[in-house]
Amino acid sequence: MNGGPGLHTVPSQGGKVTVRYGSRGVCLISAVPSRGFKATTSQSDDDTLTVTFSSSDHRSVVTATIDPTAKASVRETSF
Repeated sequence: MNGGPGLHTVPSQGGKVTVRYGSRGVCLISAVPSRGFKATTSQSDDDTLTVTFSSSDHRSVVTATIDPTAKASVRETSF
């Protein structure tokens, strides 16, 4: 999923993440877990943000970055 500056919502099985892409980084606006999931966020630097939604048998990892371009990826894992 690609996008320029501004707000972008990224759906996943575990929930929805809304981020704002800006010239200096990516900023978390909201992380809303689906029923039965909990959300955790981590941001090691300004240009990459990770939100993990986890339940007893599934994990959705949403990664939003502006390096090298503004984009978000979703990784779904069932166990």
